[in-house]
Amino acid sequence: MNRYRVTACVTTAAIFAAGIPFTAEASSDYELRKRVIRLSGIMSTTNDTEAVTRGEYARMLVNASVYRSVALQTSSTAVFSDVPADSGYAWAVKTASENGWMSGYLGGVFKPDQQITLQEAIRGTLALLGYTDEDFSGDQIGGRWTKYNYLDLGENISKEPLEVLTRKDCINLFYNLLCAENTVGKDYCTVLGYELSDDKEVNPLTISDNELKGPKVVLRNHRLDDYVPFDLNEATFYLDGDMASLEAVKQAKTYGFVVLYYNVMSKTVWAYSNERTAGGNSSMTAISGEIAGIFYSSSSVMTPNTVTLAGDDREFKLKDSQVQFGFSIYGDMKVGEQVILVCEVTGGSDGGDMSYTVIDYIEY
Repeated sequence: MNRYRVTACVTTAAIFAAGIPFTAEASSDYELRKRVIRLSGIMSTTNDTEAVTRGEYARMLVNASVYRSVALQTSSTAVFSDVPADSGYAWAVKTASENGWMSGYLGGVFKPDQQITLQEAIRGTLALLGYTDEDFSGDQIGGRWTKYNYLDLGENISKEPLEVLTRKDCINLFYNLLCAENTVGKDYCTVLGYELSDDKEVNPLTISDNELKGPKVVLRNHRLDDYVPFDLNEATFYLDGDMASLEAVKQAKTYGFVVLYYNVMSKTVWAYSNERTAGGNSSMTAISGEIAGIFYSSSSVMTPNTVTLAGDDREFKLKDSQVQFGFSIYGDMKVGEQVILVCEVTGGSDGGDMSYTVIDYIEY
């Protein structure tokens, strides 16, 4: 049986820069916002014209909070008569109500299936930022509305307080929340381990880096389900840098193997197919073979810059320092070792030469 092990840290920025097209554009870029919210696992970004219920919003609040790591817990008690302990919303509703993010109605009901209004949603987002009732003495509703506007939480949301929110509104609201400062002056996204870029946008690469797992090599006769800890039918897939279907990834596996990385919170899978048998002109690929040579530049006899594989006349560039270390005299990779190279592929248009840059590798 082949034995696989990772011999270098995943170069996440390179993988995701190539695997998920990203440009730090203005905050009005809705596609960027959707990508950030999807990767963060706060909510599903499909069917964004649908109205959001109070139960769904409670779950979003938990997924956007420090309680996210326990968001899959079940509640053993029913806090509200219309949210039984076995409800899919029970834990989220219990957490949201106990922390003052949302409140119920007279008669001990929560109304989880009722559509949420902007006014109700504002209370929750401001609470995540650290604001309490004491911060809005007098006119609580008016004070929260003023703070909501002051913090730009309403950017790209054209709704009045009593209007119902759609998924698109919530995508914008939670993105704006991630960019806002909390009551102690920190960007809220840092609470979740993310970062803002220089232009004050949430950097998707920091989300991926925070949650990324892999690489895992899945052979032709192995099940994808055994390598990923969530339902693949609910996942989003990228194959060799492009969005794809589960069936496309399964088909790629029949050519020998695929290399997988995944994000648990967003239920996203990035797969790279075996280029030697699958072929194609993708922007990313995985190439297997025996190391034939490791080459160094004339300016540094300690840092390798290219590697070659037996029976292959191409040179594979080593640019990332972690990858270079793995192929150096101090690393594990030597001539004669079997390896899978995960590569970014550039060039090739108009008859030009293809260029291959190794962004990760797996010894087997």
